[in-house]
Amino acid sequence: MALSKTRASMPAHTFNSSAPLTGRIRVPGDKSISHRALMFAGLAVGESRITGLLEGEDVLATAAAMRQLGAQIERLDDGTWVVHGVGLGSLVEPAQALDMGNSGTSTRLMMGLLASHQLKATFVGDASLSGRPMNRVITPLSQMGASFEASSVGTLPLMLHGAFPAVPITYRLPVASAQVKSAVLLAGLNTPGITRVIEPVATRDHTERMLTGFGAKLEVGEENGERVISIHGEADLKPMDVVVPGDPSSAAFFLVAASIVPGSDLLIENVGLNPTRAGILTVLKQMGAEIDELDPREVGGEPVADLRVRHAPLSGIDVDPAIVPSMVDEFPVLFVAAAFADGTTKCSGLEELRVKESDRISVMAAALTAAGASVEEQEDGLTIHGTGGEPLRGTSNSRVKTHLDHRIAMSMAIAGLASKDGVDIDDTAPISTSFPTFIDLLDGAAR
Repeated sequence: MALSKTRASMPAHTFNSSAPLTGRIRVPGDKSISHRALMFAGLAVGESRITGLLEGEDVLATAAAMRQLGAQIERLDDGTWVVHGVGLGSLVEPAQALDMGNSGTSTRLMMGLLASHQLKATFVGDASLSGRPMNRVITPLSQMGASFEASSVGTLPLMLHGAFPAVPITYRLPVASAQVKSAVLLAGLNTPGITRVIEPVATRDHTERMLTGFGAKLEVGEENGERVISIHGEADLKPMDVVVPGDPSSAAFFLVAASIVPGSDLLIENVGLNPTRAGILTVLKQMGAEIDELDPREVGGEPVADLRVRHAPLSGIDVDPAIVPSMVDEFPVLFVAAAFADGTTKCSGLEELRVKESDRISVMAAALTAAGASVEEQEDGLTIHGTGGEPLRGTSNSRVKTHLDHRIAMSMAIAGLASKDGVDIDDTAPISTSFPTFIDLLDGAAR
């Protein structure tokens, strides 16, 4: 068994030294693609079917919000989700506040979606989401004509007043953010004219791929070495069937787990390998991880493969900051891999991690230190001195504080699999936001 529950009445767990991870597993559907599939299907007139949808709390919050906006959404017994869209420009004003739970992606994309509709909507979320910055989305959407009532730092709860007609803009992203890019593009869908987003650094392109599939007119080009995405407004989206590949962010936990637990030989099926998301594979391989991509193929317009990962000695490296946008969510578990490497790993250019569900730089530094790792914190990243493959001490009588962050909980769970005394985590409940089957899959692979 890979874990034991510490108290039946509490969502705390201790993750203990593990047997080798073996066999075949399949991680849930990609969260980013799942959000977009529900939203875009809700904007198309007619019936769309979605298979492989991630059924975590974040995605369910998106489904609930789209229902409030007029879309009909139903889950069939076989796991297929059927969406009858209300049509772009025909969204209804929600009667109640849109509760986005813990999902920053849902919130920022939905703000863009509604910014060019003649309605008002209030956004609320849990304690973690209510501390996350929304000004980065409010700024461009305000330029398009939408108005907002929010705190001075742009946190939830906030009220949006959509603009109709909205004004097309050209917006250069000040920080690499697929969420901000997508919010502006979604606002542009119902805006007369052409809305353009300039990306100095390319970010995940699920929005561009899927909007094209739903029939939006969208062009991607390059100017002065920067990526430029142009979307033609007043679009007429057509329904389509979407197959959601496995989430590479979820697969990353098992890639690291099998790499650090001796004797492991694990096959992870159907993992999405979009090049704007595959940075974790590149970095782990640079560290010496033994990962093979089997049966590469395309599913629903996204590249997919099965990943075979075997235990291998890892070496510390200096991670190139240019790769950050393609693996920004995977850095917490990469920090864990680095803690077991031979030598020092330096990660920089990670300022974005300080405004995620938690301050992931400080929280992971504290968590790994509590488990016995040698970590130095910088403003924009961490320096981690690895054990050379030796187990971490574990947390003994202390308990890791996850700060309501699902990726902190899962990353430190992986650290516990290669520890002497186990890693005790204060709250595993947030894991359900993105990976509700995580503990069962982990325990099953370690039998």
